[in-house]
Amino acid sequence: MLDALGIEVEADLTHAVPGALLVANHISWLDIFVINAALPAAFVSKEEVRRWPVIGWLAAKNDTVFLRRGSRGHARLINEEIAAILGRGKLIAVFPEGTTTDGRSLLHFHAALLQPALAAGRPVLPAAISYWELDGERSLAPRYDGDISLGQCTRAVLRRPRLIARLVTTPLRGQAGEDRRKVAAQAREAIALAAGLPLASNPPETPAGLPDAARSDGRPTDSPNRAPADSA
Repeated sequence: MLDALGIEVEADLTHAVPGALLVANHISWLDIFVINAALPAAFVSKEEVRRWPVIGWLAAKNDTVFLRRGSRGHARLINEEIAAILGRGKLIAVFPEGTTTDGRSLLHFHAALLQPALAAGRPVLPAAISYWELDGERSLAPRYDGDISLGQCTRAVLRRPRLIARLVTTPLRGQAGEDRRKVAAQAREAIALAAGLPLASNPPETPAGLPDAARSDGRPTDSPNRAPADSA
């Protein structure tokens, strides 16, 4: 897919280890392909994606963990499923901003998304995604935020002869018993530094649609964009 779109992946996987929760910033539906090209991973997605034509089938084939919103009991099952996948040494990727941005700043990270890994004693691997033009300028072509449609995003990418997608891993977090809020803040800062991004200041409200679970429950969020298998 990336080759067909003229996207070259440059990946620094220095800090990658099996069975980690990969935490990344979220710019585009392309992020999923970039991560899987460098570090094959399962993703967390809203339940509705399972019913999407083609994309739902592909997501299910990729060990996607589907979240049924508004169910406290289902949130506990999700935690167990995530822990089991991590325990088998597979990576799981989440986008804790809960939505996409234009790639020039970072939103608040929803710390609850990190809880399943921390509860299972698995490390958190922050990874920064960025897209670049051939002249070295940051590219806005892959952005999939706001009212930008899949078609508009794809056409913007195809207009470029070549784009570079960079995935940079940073040191593992959450291995010293830190609480999820501290780990989320550390991961966000690490990603901002690795991607050269400012930290947007937005209130840390809980996104709509998350199960009203206890603090010990991980609650993968529902991203309002239309990215396939969005782990929010």
